[in-house]
Amino acid sequence: MKKVLLLGGSGFVGSHVCEKLARAGWDITVATRRRNNARNVMHLPGLIVQECDVHDATALTQLTQDHDAVVNLVAILHGDQSAFQRAHVELPRKLAAACNAAGVRRLVHISALGANAQQPQSLPSMYLRSKSEGEVVLMAQCQGMALTILRPSVIFGQGDKFLNLFAAMQQVAPIVPLACADARFQPVWVEDVAQAIVKSMERVSPGAQTLEACGPEVFTLKQLVEASARLAGVNRGQGRPVWGLPAWAGSLQARMMELLPGAPLMSRDNLASMQVANVATAGMPGLEALGIQPAALQGVAQDYLTEGSPWHALLGVRRRSHKR
Repeated sequence: MKKVLLLGGSGFVGSHVCEKLARAGWDITVATRRRNNARNVMHLPGLIVQECDVHDATALTQLTQDHDAVVNLVAILHGDQSAFQRAHVELPRKLAAACNAAGVRRLVHISALGANAQQPQSLPSMYLRSKSEGEVVLMAQCQGMALTILRPSVIFGQGDKFLNLFAAMQQVAPIVPLACADARFQPVWVEDVAQAIVKSMERVSPGAQTLEACGPEVFTLKQLVEASARLAGVNRGQGRPVWGLPAWAGSLQARMMELLPGAPLMSRDNLASMQVANVATAGMPGLEALGIQPAALQGVAQDYLTEGSPWHALLGVRRRSHKR
């Protein structure tokens, strides 16, 4: 039986990956700091949950033993320099060492669109620089291993904290002041990302490959915010006015959000990341290289954004037809 270890397997993307791996016949170990975090995947056949601090090198090495493959989904969007280094550089370094010690020959690592392993320090944000440095570490230390680095654009799908967040904001806000309104994205469906991970697990030949995971369409951030409201039926499908902010006002908005308790909705490092277009790179292999035809955003997003609203399912079709 094939055995795979998932780091970050209890999160948004991880739950979809677990389901597809279970269907593909893998035995799955989900490593998590607290067992209760993985309650949404515990029901899957062949899956066990192992409480573990994956940042503990000794514990990680022990955990990796007796597995045929490892998938690393651990990532953070907010933090200081040390937090980004710990999650995106030091963890891949420890993971590579653990895989080499355990004889694991397949590793799939989720990076980020916009990462640049050739020139990490040329990038404008701590997030992108640390993601790039993590790739450098893995390519250096995973010699002789089937290493796949997957760089997804922003990921949408049921339960995301992207389109759902924009739609929820517009349920209560009369207007939406938006920083980096012209930033470009090529959103990818979570199911396509999960399928790409599973297909990458089929690789057995040693060597590194880097793939970009993007959807078929490019949007500005403003277009995505507007689409989230329209698809969710906010204000009878018209959404709210979206006002693009000048750079200084966007930076001030992000700074104020950083001061609020909890994880910020937006940080200055996020704004810096959006200086790099989050779109496919010419000449780079994408999902099509794995035989995956990426899904368009509208059909998928409309289905989950309208759940529980008068605009969902058949009633929603009737309401929209009456508007025409």
